[in-house]
Amino acid sequence: MKNPRHKAPQSGDEAIYQALLRAIVEHQLVPGCRLPEEALAEAFGVSRTGIRNVLQRLAAVQLVVLLPRRGAQVAMPSQEEARDIFRTRALLEVANLPQVLAHCQPPHLAALGELAQQERHARGRGDGPAAIRLSAEFHIQLQAISGNQVLTGMVTRLCQRSSLVIAAWGAPWRQGCRCDDHQSLIALLRGGDLQRLSDALTHHFDTIVASLCFERGGVTLPDFTRLFAAGPREI
Repeated sequence: MKNPRHKAPQSGDEAIYQALLRAIVEHQLVPGCRLPEEALAEAFGVSRTGIRNVLQRLAAVQLVVLLPRRGAQVAMPSQEEARDIFRTRALLEVANLPQVLAHCQPPHLAALGELAQQERHARGRGDGPAAIRLSAEFHIQLQAISGNQVLTGMVTRLCQRSSLVIAAWGAPWRQGCRCDDHQSLIALLRGGDLQRLSDALTHHFDTIVASLCFERGGVTLPDFTRLFAAGPREI
């Protein structure tokens, strides 16, 4: 569920980290895109050392790769890695459903329904980045119902890497998950039938993997100054 608690102000490095993280997750920086320290430093108005620290943090969560003598670039999941990311998500998320059901209350269902509705509206107005973000938030909030913070953290990181998979290998018309599936999952969660819910979530992931197209074109270097002109936002 959404938590309205006050958030402490972000440090400069943290704000830049969140801005780059969001740009990667929302496909504004696509897999294989180079991330030159000098261009990013100019865009954010900071030193290259600060950018280097942020890129190292993103590399630690496998969203960026650091290549000797070539610098940093957004990670490009291989075909096998793409499949494994969704297989791992299916294993974790389906296995946690008994605890989700045990802790689920009407406010949880309402929060999930609101996310699914927001995702539908984002798709309707052609806002791909918002649809991607909301799709991930749906899965994260679904697992958070269980109260297992460790597993929810793992699912959060896997959702971020899933976004790379969709950006690299997703069909052109695909922006994250199908929101109709999310509505169906909410109905099954409300009904409390663990077997049907587990089967539906498993099928949900199978459908995503089946939709992947393992072909892609080249990538170009974005205009970092324009991309981050509005300032960093948290994800």
